[in-house]
Amino acid sequence: MKVVIISGSPRKNGNTQVIMKYIFEYTKSKNSDTKLINLSDGQIECYKGPEEEYNEHTKNAANDITNADVWLIGSPIYNSFFSSALKNLFEYINYKKTEGKVAGMAILASSNIGFVDVQTLITQLLSYFRVITNPKAVFLTTESISENTISNDDDKKRLRELVDETLKMASKLHQD
Repeated sequence: MKVVIISGSPRKNGNTQVIMKYIFEYTKSKNSDTKLINLSDGQIECYKGPEEEYNEHTKNAANDITNADVWLIGSPIYNSFFSSALKNLFEYINYKKTEGKVAGMAILASSNIGFVDVQTLITQLLSYFRVITNPKAVFLTTESISENTISNDDDKKRLRELVDETLKMASKLHQD
């Protein structure tokens, strides 16, 4: 299976990338064909329409997402919504080529508010792409991050379970 990890925060020192790098390392230990797209590296261009020419990093990210069987998406909550950088990334994806893929998500906020709203919004976006979403998202607050690492063992366990359950869903759906 091909897996893509998407860290949806554009912030250079964002906590979302701490979580998604943890997910990336864990997923890579289970599945060698795993790639990380970190939106904080600033290399994904702003979408301007299908007739435009985009840089290689942007094209590669779009191809990696389109070709992956599993998407593990992490997003911060900004103003009761997921990041605009994440929405921008999905402008490059052709919904006609994503049916049947499986996604899981981790959502990060500064407090325990808005998680279900943002989970619903991301699930709706993924539904447009005909992606089957793991209904068990992981919700974390910034209190889970200390010195650029996940400080709570229970949070790490929940993130590993998200990966395991999402990969299991995908393998069941893609059995021939």
